[in-house]
Amino acid sequence: MALLVDIFGYLSVILHGFVIVTQSMMLGGLLFLTFLLHPLSSRLSQGEMLERRVVRLTRWSAWGLLLSELATTALQVSVLMSTVDLPFTNVMQASFAVAGSIKMLCALLIALCLGQRSMATPLPRALLLLAGLVELAAATATTHAYARLDHNALLMAVEGLHQFGAAIWIGAIPSFVLVLRHLQDVDSLRRVGVRFSRMSMLGVACILLSGITMWVFYVGDLPGFYGTAYGVMVGAKVAMFIGLLGLGLGNFLVTERLRKGRDASVTRMRRFAEVEIGIGFTIFFAAASLTSVPPAVDLTTDRVSLHEIAVRNAPAWPRLSSPDHDTLAISQLQTQLDQDAARDHQVAQAATTPGSGILPPRNAEDIAWSEYNHHWAGIFVLLIGFMALLSRAGVRWARHWPLLFLLMAAFLLLRSDPEVWPLGQEGWWVAWRDVEVAQHRFFVLLIILFATFEWSVRTGRLKSERAAWVFPLLVAVGGAMLLTHSHQISNVKDQMLIELTHTPLALAGVAAGWARWLELRLPGRGGRVAGYVWPACFMLIGVILLWYREA
Repeated sequence: MALLVDIFGYLSVILHGFVIVTQSMMLGGLLFLTFLLHPLSSRLSQGEMLERRVVRLTRWSAWGLLLSELATTALQVSVLMSTVDLPFTNVMQASFAVAGSIKMLCALLIALCLGQRSMATPLPRALLLLAGLVELAAATATTHAYARLDHNALLMAVEGLHQFGAAIWIGAIPSFVLVLRHLQDVDSLRRVGVRFSRMSMLGVACILLSGITMWVFYVGDLPGFYGTAYGVMVGAKVAMFIGLLGLGLGNFLVTERLRKGRDASVTRMRRFAEVEIGIGFTIFFAAASLTSVPPAVDLTTDRVSLHEIAVRNAPAWPRLSSPDHDTLAISQLQTQLDQDAARDHQVAQAATTPGSGILPPRNAEDIAWSEYNHHWAGIFVLLIGFMALLSRAGVRWARHWPLLFLLMAAFLLLRSDPEVWPLGQEGWWVAWRDVEVAQHRFFVLLIILFATFEWSVRTGRLKSERAAWVFPLLVAVGGAMLLTHSHQISNVKDQMLIELTHTPLALAGVAAGWARWLELRLPGRGGRVAGYVWPACFMLIGVILLWYREA
């Protein structure tokens, strides 16, 4: 168990992301039913059917929250019992376990009791909302606010407001899209659109108010914003939040036209709302990642200065030649261990133990090896973006650009982790214990999957419309997962400077994925523009990778 602590730490971030997603969908669905759909149901065409579908979606979200919270709590309890040797009953008295248990009980109550009958009666409806409120309060006990020594009550209230705003806006959008999908008459669209627009504005106001307050208490100043991992992740959330506001503004204009009795594109509103769901869920995973790093105000040393950022990102020619594998730190250490063991007639020890939590040695050749990998990956991605633009412009042979992804996947699988088979001493399976190796393999798998689907779609081997959605969805998921990517580097400043490169890569990946989604789903000029945006995002990713440096 002790060997798996590292990868469990990464898994806890992923599971926490699922907890936030399902919690927001459950609370958002509950609020959508209570304040929008149920009051309007009798005045909507097919109102009863719509209510039944949203109830089902909200109930499934509650089950999802129950399962993801159960997995998260079980993981944390297991690791705690293993690392500090405490009995189960003692660990279950810890605040995170108590909060997790309350969240699971509330989710179970909502999953079992939510229905059209309970929504039709005031008292059961109020009790369901109360269960949602208790769940929200328990969720704030697992945030940074609970552990603060100063302004504890204020920050917990602000965290609750932040999560409430996310639920009423992002969490309710799946219900909104579900309803839009089945509404046909303009009057019903106008009623639902206008009321959801008001709910969204309330959610945005809650997020803005709480976000500014948390910035003051958790980030503090400008150096904390650009000089710490917490600040950079907050910056990523802010960038995606601004993107959401742009999409929300587009939908607000549509609802205003509908309210005034003018023609408006409901299809565009649906497609924008779909993208809002994707970017909103990405923000939730970024928020989960934030819980794994200390607030910027607590990191008063080892911050990165603007000068260090400028020096690290000064223009430099890409590294196109690789150092020898034998010159890497682990290879040299293993050679030394082998020689010592041979001299003493003993079995040689392994230079590293995957997942042990002990950082492997690292020298200048390791840095050169990593930069070489990133720079060649940049060349691949730059070529892919350029060929995708040519394909968009009508150059027929360029439609085979997804095959370049397969070459890149093979390159990354071979070179990303030089200490692992086939280049290194560590076996293929045992290396899964190393969180960085596991993440690299996950990204390689994603690349292979979306490249295969996209090439099959473009060459006519797959004709299903849904097969074409695989590429944008996996690219967007890859971008989201990159926000949780970590490197095991002992130097906090080095880790931070690498984070500054990976965060723009993640944002460009998310933008590329959802722009391709709009190209496929949004007819007319909007779709055509999106068709040029996502290859440009790929080319930007290629340039960032070519710019990448670790020293």
